[in-house]
Amino acid sequence: MALSFNSQRKEGTLIVDALNLAFRWKHQGRTDFRYEYEKTVKSLADSYKCENVIMTADGGSSEYRKAILPDYKQNRKDKYATQTEEEKIAFEEFFEEYQATLELMEESFPLLRFEGVEADDIAAHLVKYKDKYGLGSIWLISSDRDWDLLIQDNVSRFSYVNRKEVKIENWHDHYEVTPEQYISLKCLTGDKGDNVPGITGIGPKRAASLITEYGDALTIYDSLPLPSKYKHIQELNASGERILQNYELMDLMSYCDDAIGASNIAGIEEKIAC
Repeated sequence: MALSFNSQRKEGTLIVDALNLAFRWKHQGRTDFRYEYEKTVKSLADSYKCENVIMTADGGSSEYRKAILPDYKQNRKDKYATQTEEEKIAFEEFFEEYQATLELMEESFPLLRFEGVEADDIAAHLVKYKDKYGLGSIWLISSDRDWDLLIQDNVSRFSYVNRKEVKIENWHDHYEVTPEQYISLKCLTGDKGDNVPGITGIGPKRAASLITEYGDALTIYDSLPLPSKYKHIQELNASGERILQNYELMDLMSYCDDAIGASNIAGIEEKIAC
């Protein structure tokens, strides 16, 4: 459908991580949530004074990331394969309702979904070009902390899971590193949820310490090998190339256009008339 935003664009934009929000009802065992979902999105738009709403949805796993790391999100497929028949049926029923929910939402709001493209990249593209699209201030609706890579002035995130907001003003209530350093932390620690390996022995605290001492992850990579007898530093010296790979996998703002593809970007531009 064509975008039906208010042409004056007086207020900001709500960008919804569609599947992530739907899991709110899955965790309750619900398969009849489409109208409640619609009401929730509209209520959030009112709460944050957002004139515009954009739904973003996964079109399966990222083809871009699978080409870099074939085992990307393989852990999720493995988990599904071990489900009981009852659990599989419950998931299929949930997913049928989710598809119906997307169809309902698309009657009122633009839905951005492309085969082999993830919602994370679509949201990153919208943030990256928010001035071009005239989106104003942005509220991201997702419990996925990967979306914190998108936070900047006038771009904030609300999680329906913990009911907390993450924004520039309260960033250090959530993280020890700065917003600019967050991608470096992720490159060092990896992402277990997406099956992206980090450097063995390096968690958030050690990563933050390394960033404080040496600078961002690319500067750390350029400084390898680091002198140390500590095992996690030896692992870092031996696995430095993983830092570069993780940048390509997780730096949403830098690689979102590559992950989406030119033809799909044209599709975004068509739905969100500049």
